[in-house]
Amino acid sequence: MLQKLIHWFQPKAPIPLKTPEEIKLDYPKFRFRILESTFLGYTTFYLVRNNFSPVSKEIGEALHYTRQDLGDMLAVTAITYGIGKFIMGALSDKSDPRKFMAVGLALTAILNFSFGFATTYWVHIILWGLNGLVQGMGWPPCGRSLGHWYSVSERGKTFAFWNIAHNIGGGLVGVIASQSAAHLGWEYAFFVPGAIALAGSFYLYLRLADTPQSVGLPPIEEFNNDYPKEDPNKKHGAVHEHELSMRQLIVANVLLNKYIWLFAIINFFVYIIRYSLIDWGPTYLKEVKGANLTSGGFSTLVLEFGGIGSTLLMGWISDKSGGRRGMVSLLCIVPILFAFLGIIYNPPGNIWIDFVLFGVIGLFIYPPVMLLGVAGLDFTSKKAVGTAAGFIGLFGSLGRTAQGKGMGYLVDNYSWDVALMAIVAATLCAIILLAFTWNLRPRG
Repeated sequence: MLQKLIHWFQPKAPIPLKTPEEIKLDYPKFRFRILESTFLGYTTFYLVRNNFSPVSKEIGEALHYTRQDLGDMLAVTAITYGIGKFIMGALSDKSDPRKFMAVGLALTAILNFSFGFATTYWVHIILWGLNGLVQGMGWPPCGRSLGHWYSVSERGKTFAFWNIAHNIGGGLVGVIASQSAAHLGWEYAFFVPGAIALAGSFYLYLRLADTPQSVGLPPIEEFNNDYPKEDPNKKHGAVHEHELSMRQLIVANVLLNKYIWLFAIINFFVYIIRYSLIDWGPTYLKEVKGANLTSGGFSTLVLEFGGIGSTLLMGWISDKSGGRRGMVSLLCIVPILFAFLGIIYNPPGNIWIDFVLFGVIGLFIYPPVMLLGVAGLDFTSKKAVGTAAGFIGLFGSLGRTAQGKGMGYLVDNYSWDVALMAIVAATLCAIILLAFTWNLRPRG
């Protein structure tokens, strides 16, 4: 049974090349299809991942959970998401992304339904931890797909556009979850997104495709004549690509790659910054600044949608600057430092200023989130995209775990201002580390 399941997930084998006329006609169609399906699919993953935070206060009140209980759920989920992203990343490099991503979305939908029906703390923490694990089946197959269908010189702007899925999904979930909870009860913050995710799973299975070779098309480097300078495929005129062993994926391309380690450690601090407001922003505004349930959910929309235009711009700039993703990321992190200080010192009663500052943070945090993932692709094989992304994502999830647990502890034992100053310290760490990436360009 297990052997059959493994075989079912395996990548599709290359088929004979189509005629030049068919290649010219079909390649743009498939590229759009890959971008479209991974974009919409990953947007949907967000609806069943970040729907806890907008209603965490209401869940706590209904089920008598403490802030530490809620922080533990966020921390456990972040840990399992990081582990899942690394493990699933390695598995996704050996799988057909169409099946892999569709199954992941279906599983997370089922776990959301289960969470909505449950009413006890340990059941909730186990279910949401499992949800974090299967959420790791979202990003890696997207990275694998885009890495095979878009070449090196296109990565900045392509991933920048695709990365808007984070903002749209992350923004909509705040509204969908809070509105569902306000009108139907907190359980529907999980039932409604779960139903959308099930529909999205079927869509992915029908729409997504594997590598160009699996549909009779040449590798993207051959189609775009965009080989890295030292690519052996170019030298030998190869029309197929060698799949890597699991040891090559994990050890050679990740664990022994100093650049991947650097980007991973930076991602640890970037995720502390990013998720501090996603996980705790609505609760902070309700408890400190006088927001209600729906306006607290609106803050997430402001934060997420703030990054759409800047992500597109910074992706394009990173391509035009020769792939200097670290330099562009550093320039984005600096304004975030001042925005957090503004939130701390803005007194209650001026919530519109908080919304503006949330928007500023969203404006500048999402380009680095996107660019660090692209940098991982730049410094490893495209056959190891999922594994590298999973490793970088693992450190990001550890960062989210640290802030999820740390923020709850600092707020309970000190104050919200102390907790936010800890985020300011993490922002400074990110700035210092990004300074070491200033001149890094894609390998080859």
